[in-house]
Amino acid sequence: MKRSTFLRAAAGAVVGAPALIGAAGSARAAGAAAPQVTKIADLTGPGLTTAFRMEATDLGIPARTPDGRLLFVFGDTFEGAAVGAGWWRSPVALWSGTTDLNAGVRFDGAVGGAAAQQLWAYEHDNPQFSTVLPSDVITIGGSMYLHVMVNKGLGNVVWTEIWRSDNSGANWYHTGAKFAPDLDGGLFQCLSWGLGDDGWVYVYSTSFTRSRPIILKRVRADRIADPGAYEPWGYRDGQWAWGQPATPILEGKFGELCLRPLDGKWVLTWFNAGDYRIDGIIMDTPTSNLYTAHRQTLIWGGAWGQEDDAHVAQLYGGYIIPGSTLNDLHLSVSQWNTGAGWPYRVMQHRIRGFAA
Repeated sequence: MKRSTFLRAAAGAVVGAPALIGAAGSARAAGAAAPQVTKIADLTGPGLTTAFRMEATDLGIPARTPDGRLLFVFGDTFEGAAVGAGWWRSPVALWSGTTDLNAGVRFDGAVGGAAAQQLWAYEHDNPQFSTVLPSDVITIGGSMYLHVMVNKGLGNVVWTEIWRSDNSGANWYHTGAKFAPDLDGGLFQCLSWGLGDDGWVYVYSTSFTRSRPIILKRVRADRIADPGAYEPWGYRDGQWAWGQPATPILEGKFGELCLRPLDGKWVLTWFNAGDYRIDGIIMDTPTSNLYTAHRQTLIWGGAWGQEDDAHVAQLYGGYIIPGSTLNDLHLSVSQWNTGAGWPYRVMQHRIRGFAA
């Protein structure tokens, strides 16, 4: 799929509540007030990330580094303020020493030097693939693991793989972990993962088409780079169990995912492509029934020229920034005007009252 058309279907979606939402509980939990949404800042763009030679970029998937900083990993990145404007890299990453999220994230360094370099060398639009996009990043002990989707045109994944850094994101090497695009019927492409206090990494995943449901797997933290160690969660013979073929845990049209343990609970935020918004679920464990778990719409899609803090035109992403709490949640949110090529940026939004 051409990158200029990838978001248009979602951006033109009718905002409504299909039967699925009724089954899962309304987008706003019964009796709950709507969360209070504030746009804190643009995080990327001219004057903000110009010094890193990356005025146009998206995603900004954040994680706490082993040395205590924040690392934000970005997707397709261009030097000028438009998609296709100059030097093309992906993935790239920026560090931040920000401690007060309410004051806005500020970047103070780029992986690779003064200018943000691609995390590893490859040529874009080569005979095998066009670009490599980050899916999620996780810190386990002194190492960081980055899952990426190797694409030949957006939405056409040719394989996925895991890279590792042992110096807080400064250098990356391939772990050898590689996954076929049709694994689990194509539902193990775009993923998010979180480390539980039981030593397991829990993984929610879907296809990179913004049109399909999510599944659940788990893997021991010390075997995250072993594709054979991932156990699916499936429903057979009237019960759910580990080791059974993966069964969708929530139907819908899922885009980018962010699964995190937070304040003794687990949180999933995602781009709900079917309803053109970013939604969130709070659950007790990753195996909780997502149809009955607390669910809220966090940020709504909107039309150009009619935006406010809670309504964003052509939005996607929605990754939880470390330092967030259930009732003071900060998200990195992407926006891409697919017609004009700009804005194509990452923003920071604050959501209060999510858990109410």
